[in-house]
Amino acid sequence: MPYEPPTHTVERSLRATSGARIVAGVDEVGRGAWAGPVTVCAAVTGLRRPPEGLTDSKLISPRRRAALAPLLEAWVTAFGLGHASPGEIDELGMTAALRLAAVRALEELPVRPDAVILDGKHDYLGAPWTVRTVIKGDQSCIAVAAASVIAKVRRDTMMAGLGAEADRYADFAFDANAGYPSPVHRAALERWGPTPHHRLSWSYLDALPRWQHLKKVRFSAEAAALESGGQLGFDF
Repeated sequence: MPYEPPTHTVERSLRATSGARIVAGVDEVGRGAWAGPVTVCAAVTGLRRPPEGLTDSKLISPRRRAALAPLLEAWVTAFGLGHASPGEIDELGMTAALRLAAVRALEELPVRPDAVILDGKHDYLGAPWTVRTVIKGDQSCIAVAAASVIAKVRRDTMMAGLGAEADRYADFAFDANAGYPSPVHRAALERWGPTPHHRLSWSYLDALPRWQHLKKVRFSAEAAALESGGQLGFDF
């Protein structure tokens, strides 16, 4: 199915209405995973035409993403990556962990952006950043689409490396599922239990009686309710 290519429309609007000169597109990957960090990329692209085929990373095949990411990294004006570890996710909750990773990504940029285009409807970044949220921004906004591809490929590569750290980690197939739910991942958890790379406050442990004693209690019931919707999907 063909998709409309992303544009600079939102960035042009921000420049016109707020006077922003430097606008960063921000997107995350790893929110719904059982293992690994949540990763955020902030990308500044200016108003130049992007490489052919750019769109939301989820709409691009893994092979095409892998080929496109280095082209984007060379093409963007600048990009920064930020991660929040499984331990930080367990301690802070996903919303605060996303903000932590996003701030780390933005602080990796050589110049602080005047405004940020954030994918989705929820502003998890907040003050003092000037934020414009855009639903499906990773499809419609060039800077956000570039951030989505870079973040996805970088995190997938990181997770494949984690899977090669020890022989028993190979059973988790992190190179195939990047830490997200899958039948192979679940079977490995039942046999081996969670690795140091797993999030221990998440509900997948409720279905693993042998390992339930390792579960960490959420820092608040309200936060757990807000975040529970992102734990069960098969989002590769």
